[in-house]
Amino acid sequence: MSVHKEIKKVTTNVLQEMKRRGEKIAMLTAYDYTMAKIIDSAGIDVILVGDSASNVMAGHETTLPITLDQMIYHAGSVIRAINRPLVVVDLPFGSYQANSKEALNSAIRIMKESGAHAVKLEGGREIKESIERILTAGIPVMGHLGLTPQSIYKFGTYNVRAKEEEEADRLLEDAKLLEQYGCFALVVEKIPAVLATTVSQSISIPVIGIGAGAGTDGQVLVTHDMLGMTHEFSPRFLRRYLNLYESMGNAFKQYITDVKSKDFPSDKEQY
Repeated sequence: MSVHKEIKKVTTNVLQEMKRRGEKIAMLTAYDYTMAKIIDSAGIDVILVGDSASNVMAGHETTLPITLDQMIYHAGSVIRAINRPLVVVDLPFGSYQANSKEALNSAIRIMKESGAHAVKLEGGREIKESIERILTAGIPVMGHLGLTPQSIYKFGTYNVRAKEEEEADRLLEDAKLLEQYGCFALVVEKIPAVLATTVSQSISIPVIGIGAGAGTDGQVLVTHDMLGMTHEFSPRFLRRYLNLYESMGNAFKQYITDVKSKDFPSDKEQY
């Protein structure tokens, strides 16, 4: 019997057990009530209320503009929809980097005002104090290494990270440090598959990959991308399970046609 089927409520302990048993963790993003309801009913393990809402929901070019208040709004909408998955919320850019006290205050606000279960921070050793301070308040922390979109202007590109030995060694060290600091899990984004596998095998906490190959303990995708609602974005790691951009567009066109031709509403569709 898989952990997935046994569990009515996913917790950080459940994810640890899934890693121990070699059962892969499935994680998707959600930012609103309706989408989260559907994802929950499908049986997802983890929902990430990602700062990718900045791109997907608000149309910003990067994740940087989204605010703490906006993340709390999205997280609360998701929490009201779900029963089973663990809900992790990104601490947005500027809400934890300055100092650990600000990081703690931001994390407390997310947990208190949205009802979320955990927070996620980007970075390694440089955010040690923030992670440890958040954990002292009993708030679970998920790490994020590799391509860290909040640092896009430092990197200057969304290309694969840690291809060079020096950066790869540092990433592996950071992964081990994040485990030591007390993170319950870790996302690795857009790094070579061999490195991601090494990271997953080198630490006891679950490692969830995006564009990091099959050797991690789980996978995460942006829901709007995997449903094909976005169509400008086609990285190698993205598998599109539907083409909703086209299907929805056709539905909208049909509706417009039906209204213009007076086909809608019909006699049966009125009171």
